[in-house]
Amino acid sequence: MFNILVVEDDDKLRGLFCAVLEKNGYKPIPAKDGLQALDVIDNEVVDLIVSDIMMPNVDGYELVSSLRDARYSMPVLIITAKETYEDKQKGFFSGADDYMVKPVDVNEMLLRVSALLRRAKIANEKKITVGSTTFDYDALTVSYNGCESLLPQKEFYLIYKLLSYPNKIFTRQQLMDEIWGMDSETDEKTINTHINRLRDRFMDNPDFEIVTIRGLGYKAVKKQNKQ
Repeated sequence: MFNILVVEDDDKLRGLFCAVLEKNGYKPIPAKDGLQALDVIDNEVVDLIVSDIMMPNVDGYELVSSLRDARYSMPVLIITAKETYEDKQKGFFSGADDYMVKPVDVNEMLLRVSALLRRAKIANEKKITVGSTTFDYDALTVSYNGCESLLPQKEFYLIYKLLSYPNKIFTRQQLMDEIWGMDSETDEKTINTHINRLRDRFMDNPDFEIVTIRGLGYKAVKKQNKQ
């Protein structure tokens, strides 16, 4: 199931988009503005964003620009009442992948969402490929050099989260909230244990490494191909 972040300050429209997406097999995550959307992205894996432009606090242009500046690559579909060529140009220049003008046909919106996911190569299977290493989210497996291994669930979710956003620093608390749940009473030291296990497991992997950022947390870094 794909997570679709719906960023819209109109309560009724946000509710409609979420209901339509959920009915069609997606998991919608609502946000009232760009600021709330950024908080969601810090704590959840988001596969695609549907966003308005005219919103308080952080508008759609600022949201998309900040995500692209931070190297987030998930597709973004802008849905807005702003319909001039200049508005569309600004939307695409900010980093949006598609643009629809209100009022929208929700069936067309679904077609565009599907097309964007397909172009992102995640329409039929949730996988991350880093060099010659492939992680299969649904199977909790990692494949490398002709061998496939099943990872413990928490370890898999942890490395998958880090590799979904290479070079992005995650705090221990962010990782705890995402993988163990915000209500979990598990100690943050658990993260250290799981990171050490992952490092041991992928010690000889030539495609990526987990880097500790002192005083902040962790990030996954793709290794340079030396061939």
